[in-house]
Amino acid sequence: MTTSGAAAGPSAAAASGPSARVARYGHRGSGPTNSLSDVAGVRVGHETRIGAGWLSGTTVVLAPEGGLVAGVDVRGGGPGTRETDLLDPRASVERVHAIVFSGGSAYGLAAASGVADLLGERGIGFPVGDRPGEVVPIVPSAVVFDLGRGGDFGRRPGHAEGVAAARVALAAEPGTAVTMGVVGAGAGTLAGGLKGGIGSASAVLSGGATVAALVVLNSHGTCVDPATGEPLAARLLAPGDVRLRRPDQAEARAWVPPHFLPPTVVQNTTLGLVATDLTLTKAQCTKLAGVGQDGLARAIDPAHTLFDGDTIFGASTATRPAPDLPLHYELLDAAARCVSRAVVRALLAAEPVTTSAGSWPSYSSVFPSAVR
Repeated sequence: MTTSGAAAGPSAAAASGPSARVARYGHRGSGPTNSLSDVAGVRVGHETRIGAGWLSGTTVVLAPEGGLVAGVDVRGGGPGTRETDLLDPRASVERVHAIVFSGGSAYGLAAASGVADLLGERGIGFPVGDRPGEVVPIVPSAVVFDLGRGGDFGRRPGHAEGVAAARVALAAEPGTAVTMGVVGAGAGTLAGGLKGGIGSASAVLSGGATVAALVVLNSHGTCVDPATGEPLAARLLAPGDVRLRRPDQAEARAWVPPHFLPPTVVQNTTLGLVATDLTLTKAQCTKLAGVGQDGLARAIDPAHTLFDGDTIFGASTATRPAPDLPLHYELLDAAARCVSRAVVRALLAAEPVTTSAGSWPSYSSVFPSAVR
């Protein structure tokens, strides 16, 4: 016999009512560092090159021992990637050993070779022989366009920058907060006419699981509401994030977003990684990456343009059990929000930059009243 709603009593109604939905979906607390490092075992290293014609860098996300189960979602019209085909759920390799983000456009893909060489020297990789050290590190990567922004088109990351960033990641203490702003792969990035950079955010789910995101913000679209001057995803900020005020209207009126300016040929791309400690398959990691793209679309207008190579990786350390259906829904909701929050945090962490190639203000310098 079916139990009626009335007979189920108030406790059942409360468990499925608005307050329960708010608890499971929507704003939730961040982890200790509010960054990708809150996913235990994941470490991040930056190599930043600024000055003498440089404005670029490389960021390495190092997997914990045993690697990361990973997937990818590529939606931009002009991506630059390496080894992303291996992340197809139909491919045989299950885990990756690092994920690399770099400036330098297609030239910057060479940074991943530096990371692979260093990891291989340390015996980290996919075993292909019987002897110790006979391994092939699996190092997917993606790049942003920042060529010439430091003043010298030839100053771009390569093998050496990959090695340097990987050394920083290997030396990082577990749980070290990710450095945000004009660092690593975010050194030469722009965001709709403002200075871009690295941003990160995390969330703690029901039962203590963690999901976190890192983004390299280099968007053609704007991250700012032209009517108010507020970041488009400001409403998605969590209690652990910086609190913003609505900017003075004079500042908002003075700001001209790039899609209102005469069109020019520009090259951009926003990259990201969403990771969790919950056990996921490659197919589920690919879905995790897909909802990360939803987070980009909430924070950048427009996203996924012909001028962008927007690429998001999804990854699992698989240190916690696989989620049941309600927790999986919660994970996907929180993942998208973490990406949106990471975009805002990248925007707020950036500082103005001037080189011989140009001058780019930061959000805080254009809208100082928002961050006082």
